[in-house]
Amino acid sequence: MTPEETVSYLDAKLLKAQRRLRKLDAYYEGEQPLRFLALELKQEFGERLAELVINWPEMVADAYEARLDLTGFRFPGSTSNGVDVDEADADVWGIWQDNDMDRQAPQAHLESIALGRSYAIVGARRGLDEGPAVDVPDPFDEDTDSPLITVEHPTQCITEQDPRTRQPVSALKRWKDADNVQRATLYLPDSTRHFYRARRWVEADRDKHRLGVVPVVPLVNRGRMLKHDGRSEFASVIPIADAANKMATDMMVSGEFHAMPRRWALGMSREDFEDEDGNPVSPFEQIAGRMWAHSKKPGEVAVGQFPESDLAVFHNTIKLLGQLAGQLSGLPPHYTQFTGDNPASADAIRSSEAQMVKRVERKQTGLGADWRRVMAIALRIRDGEAWDKRVRRMKVVWRDASTPTEAQAADAAVKKRQQGITTLRQARIDLGYSPEEIRRMEEEDAAERASDPVREIALGLAGGGPTVGGPAGGEDVDGAG
Repeated sequence: MTPEETVSYLDAKLLKAQRRLRKLDAYYEGEQPLRFLALELKQEFGERLAELVINWPEMVADAYEARLDLTGFRFPGSTSNGVDVDEADADVWGIWQDNDMDRQAPQAHLESIALGRSYAIVGARRGLDEGPAVDVPDPFDEDTDSPLITVEHPTQCITEQDPRTRQPVSALKRWKDADNVQRATLYLPDSTRHFYRARRWVEADRDKHRLGVVPVVPLVNRGRMLKHDGRSEFASVIPIADAANKMATDMMVSGEFHAMPRRWALGMSREDFEDEDGNPVSPFEQIAGRMWAHSKKPGEVAVGQFPESDLAVFHNTIKLLGQLAGQLSGLPPHYTQFTGDNPASADAIRSSEAQMVKRVERKQTGLGADWRRVMAIALRIRDGEAWDKRVRRMKVVWRDASTPTEAQAADAAVKKRQQGITTLRQARIDLGYSPEEIRRMEEEDAAERASDPVREIALGLAGGGPTVGGPAGGEDVDGAG
């Protein structure tokens, strides 16, 4: 296909996907329409019937995203293309921080979990050699040669994959600018082309990058062999959430008309009901606190009260639906159930989180491969040389997906270090310190040793002191945390 035909094809594919994506986005935002509610009831109450949304989809997505904390990149071995591995790790992490990925990556993870996928686009920063195109340069872009990495929403970006390699062969980002003109960027293995739409897509500019790959990486959640676009983490919870919202709304309606005692009167007519100003009031109006009345034989008057209704049936149903939602989403019981006065023990909580932790570790493995590809493209764009083959084996370091206490994690790290199982650097990695924090600690260790040689000898005799300049010990960090 020609570039124009490719743009039109990807544009149609994006439009088709947007309907499903917007539905999922509405569920995450709690803006979904109320289902299972009788049309007659809607017509009866009109705007007075407010929807009560129990936003379980948002809770599911946020619970998984909160455990996806990327803390660094680790090259294997001691050198990378002749560069010390510590410097190589710091170099990649510098690109990450130059692009504010500490903020962008969680957004990409959340969209991937909620909508099934998100995207990362890598490109060169414009104007770094010739000077910025604006009068006032961005101070954050002045002194960096890092490529530009952005994360993209799936309603604005789409890819076409090679059925053999399962990697993108073309990608499209489409948006509207401030002038309400539709614009699109087409990403191909050899070039990036910019289009605007008049009556058809018209090419306005192009950039020959000749990377050999499309600089767009999908971040897919729960992808399958024949369904590469991924699946929302709360897709199976949607029917349960709809049922819970319906029951919650019914509970509020029942609370309005049945939970409060209703009075009735016989032998009284409409004319017998007046307000404080003498104006007639309808006794048949269905609002809480009003009286139901009906005429009887003259002179015979009887008044009474209907018994109030118990709302426990709604409470129990919502609890049951919460249990079903927890089972389908893999969330532990204390996320979706009502807790009592006696909370579960720490061991019971960790045991109940086993399924969720394993699912998060699976996501870390998949997302780690995607971020590794993003950083490989970034290094290739920045260096302009051959691909660094060692990047293929670079590990992405994640924070532990489980929830051990800080004391437990420290105790385990210290015991491994004392038994010689891990190095001091690896112990610090296990405790979740970032590469920059570890590097600063090692510099402070060296300064303390230089100022206190007696302490150095004592630590050496005890076998517990770190070896400055020794093996990094972190090349076997598991990318799954």
